[in-house]
Amino acid sequence: MTNDAPTPTEAPAAGSRDSSTDPLPAAVLWDFDGTLVDSEPIWMRMEHELVAEWGGQWSDEQAYQMVGNDLRESARHLIAASARDDLTIDGVVAALVSRVAAELRDGPMLELRPGAGELLQQLAAAGVPCALVSASYREVLEAMLTRLPANPFVDVVAGDDVTHGKPHPEPYLTACARLGVRPEDCVVLEDSNTGADSGNAAGAVVLVIRNHVQVPPAPRRVLLDTLAGVGPAELAGHLARARGER
Repeated sequence: MTNDAPTPTEAPAAGSRDSSTDPLPAAVLWDFDGTLVDSEPIWMRMEHELVAEWGGQWSDEQAYQMVGNDLRESARHLIAASARDDLTIDGVVAALVSRVAAELRDGPMLELRPGAGELLQQLAAAGVPCALVSASYREVLEAMLTRLPANPFVDVVAGDDVTHGKPHPEPYLTACARLGVRPEDCVVLEDSNTGADSGNAAGAVVLVIRNHVQVPPAPRRVLLDTLAGVGPAELAGHLARARGER
């Protein structure tokens, strides 16, 4: 064991600290798109299709800027890129949600990202509740969850459940309130800066699993390449380090 405290923004090397005695998180709060499954390419494809149908142009760069966004904010950008003057935010959100949900429901089954399934099983065995907290609307989330052998989440906070979407802390605060836990006792799993900011603003420790977009370091934030090999004890260790416990 080393006496050097690991930085708050990078995962410590394996074996650098015994986290077996650290208290487990009160709950683990999972983002959906890009964290649980790699559904971001579906969203990007549907954005391209819709803007093209509306006579506009949409670039990959613009699509990447939408990752993690509240859907109403994304709709504003889609409208701005289109050549129509009759589009509404609600109408654009409905069109986008409908297409993504149909793809998740009827298209090829998306695999969970590496390590996600194993971590969910281990958390369930350890008695740690998991909630899904997403900017995606409930129609999208249910399209995917109904295809899983079993729903591992005790609660789901969808983008249309809250007034203020990510990066506002409301989504994660809502999940904590429903579960009856304190945000500072929880671990959030995210892949975008918008989502990480939301989790940190709520007071939780955020583990960022790198994917499509760059997420900068920040206090109470850990950057990981994968969830493979990450179990409840590792989450407990990250939580303890963020609290300054040794």
